[in-house]
Amino acid sequence: MSKIMIEHLDMSILCTSTSFVVGADCGGTATRVVVATPDGRIVGRGRAGAGNPVARPPADAAAALVAAVRKALAGRDPARVAGAVVALAGRSALDRPAVAACYTDAWRATGLHCPLHTVGDAVAAFAAGTPAPSGTVLIAGTGAVAARIVAHSVAHTADGLGWLLGDEGGGFWLGLEAARLTARTLTTGRDRTGPLVDAVSTAVRAAAPAGDPTGDGFVTAFYTLPRHRVAGLAPLVLDAVRAGDPDAHRLVETAADRLAATVHAVAPGTEPLVLAGGLLTGPPEIRAALLTRLERPATIAGEPAEAAAWLAARDLTPTAAEHRAFVTPHCRCGPGSGVAESPVVGADAPW
Repeated sequence: MSKIMIEHLDMSILCTSTSFVVGADCGGTATRVVVATPDGRIVGRGRAGAGNPVARPPADAAAALVAAVRKALAGRDPARVAGAVVALAGRSALDRPAVAACYTDAWRATGLHCPLHTVGDAVAAFAAGTPAPSGTVLIAGTGAVAARIVAHSVAHTADGLGWLLGDEGGGFWLGLEAARLTARTLTTGRDRTGPLVDAVSTAVRAAAPAGDPTGDGFVTAFYTLPRHRVAGLAPLVLDAVRAGDPDAHRLVETAADRLAATVHAVAPGTEPLVLAGGLLTGPPEIRAALLTRLERPATIAGEPAEAAAWLAARDLTPTAAEHRAFVTPHCRCGPGSGVAESPVVGADAPW
């Protein structure tokens, strides 16, 4: 039997209902893993801590991946996993030999025999919105980054520079701007504060009580907060917008300006545009303001871990892995609207 026929036979054996694929999304807040059959039936899910090896110690990030994989397998034989794609925020860290070795060891600890195939988190986020091979994705969660995707690979990016240098319009940026506004308001002794300042002041003092009701007490408490607590202030801005707070409205408009500029920096053209990350896939306020500025439709991403599983199945058998079978339905939004105009699922997306 020829080598080509043997490889074809091996592939046919792998791509049966008795084999699985693994998709993982390792982000700055959590690591999510799904186990699926090659035809898209999800059979297991797992979740663990933050998985970005730049934002946290690589050994801890790798350990989170191991924990989530084990939960998702839930007693299934790891040897039955035929392929895996791990979408990794901070994937550049793997260029360092010590970090790469850490992940190699962690992957062995999962019991999986298939190779560790990593992609940037932007690749899975884009695939969570469309089966198209090329286009643009904007991710706004704790951070913010836009990426131009070509043939399921990152061609170039804009922003994504982290909490000190960029991530403009993301959750940390929005929480920090809200804290800055609150600090200025309290330290100037203004009698009228408003829903945003009141909520941020209360949240910061509850997280790090300073015992001082003045503006100086707020500042002291704020500087004791860990970074994730700062990003956790972002939802308060959206709550305050719904309460009619003009300061919160201005912050949302500014965030939309920054995010639109990030998208334009990667020259999206007319190919699919996918919006991903908690600030854009959840509450509609920033999404609506952003779409008004972009003046074009976009697709709201589904679950990146599911998309990573689709990529893994596609690597095994490109013609059999249907996008719609893996990725939870998502929706298309039009300019000026934060709500879905029409469902867009898998290969039916009208791009």
